[in-house]
Amino acid sequence: MSAASCLLTEDQFLCSICLDVFTDPVTIPCGHNFCKACITQHWNVNVPYQCPNCKKLFYTRPELKVNTFISEMAAQFRQSAQQKASSSSSEQQAAKPGEVPCDVCTGTKLKALKSCLVCLDSFCETHLEPHLTRAGLKRHQLINPVENLEGRMCTKHDKLLELFCKTDQMCVCKLCTVLDHKNHDVVPLKEEYEGKKAELEKTDDEIQQMIQKRRLKIQEIKHSVELSEEDADREIAGGVQVFTALKESVERSQAELIDTIKEKQRKTEKQAEGLIKELEQEICELKKRSTEVEQLSRSEDHLHLLQSFRTLKAAPPTKNWTGVTVSPPSYEGTVVRAVTQLEETLSNQMKKLVAEVELKRVQQSAVDVTLDPDTAQPNLILSDDGKQVQHGNIWKNVPDNPKRFDTGVIVLAKQSFSSGSFYYEVQVKGKSEWELGVVRESINRKGSITLTPQKGLWTICLRTENEYSALDVPPVRLSLKSRPQKVGVFVDYEEGLVSFHDVDAAALIYSFTGCCFTEKLYPYFNPCLNDGGKNSAPLIISPVNHTE
Repeated sequence: MSAASCLLTEDQFLCSICLDVFTDPVTIPCGHNFCKACITQHWNVNVPYQCPNCKKLFYTRPELKVNTFISEMAAQFRQSAQQKASSSSSEQQAAKPGEVPCDVCTGTKLKALKSCLVCLDSFCETHLEPHLTRAGLKRHQLINPVENLEGRMCTKHDKLLELFCKTDQMCVCKLCTVLDHKNHDVVPLKEEYEGKKAELEKTDDEIQQMIQKRRLKIQEIKHSVELSEEDADREIAGGVQVFTALKESVERSQAELIDTIKEKQRKTEKQAEGLIKELEQEICELKKRSTEVEQLSRSEDHLHLLQSFRTLKAAPPTKNWTGVTVSPPSYEGTVVRAVTQLEETLSNQMKKLVAEVELKRVQQSAVDVTLDPDTAQPNLILSDDGKQVQHGNIWKNVPDNPKRFDTGVIVLAKQSFSSGSFYYEVQVKGKSEWELGVVRESINRKGSITLTPQKGLWTICLRTENEYSALDVPPVRLSLKSRPQKVGVFVDYEEGLVSFHDVDAAALIYSFTGCCFTEKLYPYFNPCLNDGGKNSAPLIISPVNHTE
């Protein structure tokens, strides 16, 4: 028997229904063999009675006869397979919790490598071998091991779920399409799988884009935090500078107050010392006189006393001290005057320090600005680098485009701004008249121009006789302590702010607040007429040197 078994292959002892070595093999009339339990179950479900292999029909249920020869051979093969599985189990891994176990293994369940969608079983390496070698089993669909393969069967018809009803959006078996889903839009699972997989890939692409956008937003937020931290550090440094300077001023004023009071006290002490010294000198002279008088009074020589009395020196001249006093100095008003003076000093110093801090802050928004020759009035002369402009007496032959000013001696910058903040500086040294500021894009560029915020211009100017004005409604006359040589222009678009600064004096000149900006803003330059050469100096856009 052993020798004979060596001539036969294991496939010849496998039941074509359960795909395992025969258990209680029986032969049906057509000559094919099956496990008794497998063919019995098959015929209990499928009528008429048909051979699973050759499809031969039997009109009455055949009697099942045990095949003793195959039974003995199958027993040997089962024993051999168990020994083989036992020897290989030491090399293969037993299924751990959460892993899919082999459905064929007896005893220790090994880890399944594949699951079969036809057999509805999972197989370890050993029990998977028939699916890899037998031609009939190779056609079965193998997938990565999964649990609950029974869930792939139709609970109503006990058939494999291999179709998808698009109408009801559910998996169905072939019998479902004839009964419950008749005339529905039904497609193979693979077709719907491909469609859904494409949708998932599209969804994943969208999710990845959303993730990327959120990562960019995180970077944007982090950058905003970094900028905020830098701004906070600058503000803290500026605040510390201001309060340190104010503290030093208070300490100086305190020291001066103490010195003033002490000086008054020293003068009082010096006066008292002089009076005391004078009194002590008189006391000394009087003591000498007293000694002479005492000595003479003790003399018992009548002649001597009478003769000496006439020659006794007259009493030394003394001062009438009745009205002499040392009055304590008056400190009334000393502290009040010191505090009043301190308040004035602090107020002026605070304004100066705040202006310096503010100038440092706005200078952080410095931008590079150049003049746009397409906007320049024909009498204007621009430098090649676009940084200087002055009025000339010659009308240049230039194209009259819609952007160009034809009457006001005006030129705009090439750069425009519609968000955030920006700052630039212009040298006005040597000029007797000028206008600077920002304008909105839609301002009138032909004919006369009204310089007011309502018309879209936020500007300040210098007129003859050192007259500075902010061109608001009504115009605001500006009182400046010094004549600006360089003017800084700052705009915060969202805040609606336009401010002008005297760069050298670190002083605020004027601010337009509460502005409503709705379109692009352009830096505005007007060098004014050259006035026969008196105002020929150019306006010069200067690089911003951040104040220390």
